[in-house]
Amino acid sequence: MKIIFEWLLSILAAFLLLQTLFFKFSGSDESVYIFTQVGMEPWGRWTSGFIELIAGVLLLWPKYRVYGAIVALGVISGAIFFHLTSLGIEVMHDDGQLFYYALTVFISSLMILWMRKDDLPFLNKQTA
Repeated sequence: MKIIFEWLLSILAAFLLLQTLFFKFSGSDESVYIFTQVGMEPWGRWTSGFIELIAGVLLLWPKYRVYGAIVALGVISGAIFFHLTSLGIEVMHDDGQLFYYALTVFISSLMILWMRKDDLPFLNKQTA
């Protein structure tokens, strides 16, 4: 059951990260607006898209899932920070959808890390 739940969390987080790539890389109005508001257009949009691509792929690769969760937490923490400081919860009348997606990725990634804490190299308690 734990493996199924971990897969579901991974698929959910990866889907949310990967489905936004088209909008980031194609320069959709909403993506350009967001990154203009935070002073990071276009390089921030491209960089975050590339990092989200890496995180999404790693989340779907069981051997590297824990690293995908770490990368996802990092990039999505930036998104949440900007929503809470300069963008607001609602962006361009989306009823907070992007913010709630970011929270979902954040919580899913945290749960994956908790479930795979023994795979984290900096928590590994091997003795010599």
